[in-house]
Amino acid sequence: MKLKIASGMALLTAALAVAPSRAQEPQGPPPADYAPQAIAAASPVPLEWAPPALMQLSTIAVMKSSFTLDRNMLDAAAALVPDSEAQDRVIIRKLDGVSIHTMRFNEAGVPDENAVASIREAYHLRGWKHLVSSTDRGGPVHSGTTDVWVVMDGVSVRGAVILAETPRSLTLVTIAGNLNPVDILHLRGHFGIPRFDGDGLREQHN
Repeated sequence: MKLKIASGMALLTAALAVAPSRAQEPQGPPPADYAPQAIAAASPVPLEWAPPALMQLSTIAVMKSSFTLDRNMLDAAAALVPDSEAQDRVIIRKLDGVSIHTMRFNEAGVPDENAVASIREAYHLRGWKHLVSSTDRGGPVHSGTTDVWVVMDGVSVRGAVILAETPRSLTLVTIAGNLNPVDILHLRGHFGIPRFDGDGLREQHN
């Protein structure tokens, strides 16, 4: 298990080192669904903002939940992490906030793949570095895919956005904090972040 985690960390670090973050390039006009009024200028990772397409999907989900944890709540959560996961506790205490949106759909599955594609496009247009880990590479449907966008501020990692899709669910997690790239792997399994395969993470060139 330690060998697998180490391998995943090496792949993630290597992917981030391949090229400078596109967040440093001129971005041009923002996308039509960009909501600047909901974005704190001081933070490169706005916890209270999500693509409008995600909100549209939530209106037709059979079950849904959304919540945000601030630093005080995260400190309290870190205190509950067992000693066997002491490193995870240290990483949680590096976070400024976490926002989680989870929705489940009926037997027919995610009703609109175009809406999911719009969610991905919204983060692509922000210029954040995109990593992807897919367990279902056959066919046009992204079910079984976890997308990870790493938010860079110069050479520092200020957070990440994780979008996990399964045949009947969609989870979007936004993380803000001063992180090491491999910290994201240690956060799997906490706060609704799925246990995606770190060994499968690769840079996605859009």
